Amino acid sequence: MQWSHVDVIETEVDVLGESPVWDPRIATLTWIDIDGRRLRRLAPDGTVTDHGLPGRPGCIGRTPDSEVLLVAMEHELVRVDLRDGTIDHVVDLDTPGAGRRLNDGRVAPDGSFVVGTMVADLSAGRSEGRLLRVTAGSEGPDVETLATGIGVPNGLAFDVDRGRRYRSDTPTETVFVAEADGTERVFLDHAGLPGKPDGACTDDDGCYWSASVYGWRLIRVAPDGAVDRVVEVPLEKPSMPCFIGEGRLAVTTIGAGGTVPSAPGKDGFEPGSLLVLDVGVDGPADPICAL
Repeated sequence: MQWSHVDVIETEVDVLGESPVWDPRIATLTWIDIDGRRLRRLAPDGTVTDHGLPGRPGCIGRTPDSEVLLVAMEHELVRVDLRDGTIDHVVDLDTPGAGRRLNDGRVAPDGSFVVGTMVADLSAGRSEGRLLRVTAGSEGPDVETLATGIGVPNGLAFDVDRGRRYRSDTPTETVFVAEADGTERVFLDHAGLPGKPDGACTDDDGCYWSASVYGWRLIRVAPDGAVDRVVEVPLEKPSMPCFIGEGRLAVTTIGAGGTVPSAPGKDGFEPGSLLVLDVGVDGPADPICAL
């Protein structure tokens, strides 16, 4: 098969690529390599700059300063200045050394930061994760629990027009949606589809794009819960998509190592590569975080 709709960014592959975030202010894409413990930024000229971290990042968010990122790292939120590497603590979201870490998350439409926690050792099979919302309080950040009993929190995305919040739990292969009134229900039972639900985003039509890790594909799900499009990719483990303008979708992937090694890529594509797909639709950039 020829992958005429897929380009690959020429850079070192990721161990565990995740959380791509587009910043239209400076036309850059920033993403994380969780097990590589680094932030990665793709400049408009195609160069990639890496910024090492002292812990595992789970996700990132934009701030008013395009050179400063909010980073969920291990048990805490921090701000990282990409100019000099300065790291400032924002708030602890879990107990250090408890065997849990922060995973998927993003900035919500109201400027809060929503992020999930999980047991770091996946082989333990424990569903102790929580979904948290962090807002700016009068005496520092306020933390609210939105959901509990999560295995691996993923798939967080927002549909502003419908007032919806999406999330997935990868081990149970379930995507949930919280409606504008706060009630949550199952949006998609992924068990009958190839792969498992991982990271996600929404497009300008309010459709939900989910990376099917282990499934060699992305799926687009209409607001009524019907899968209306499948985009195959040449790598087994796409991890998260992000719209970057002009009908293009950047997709992080998982590398060949790990406890469950990735299958070799098709047609010379290497696991852990950052892919760019021409999908013909666009989606909104994440908001600026108000923390």
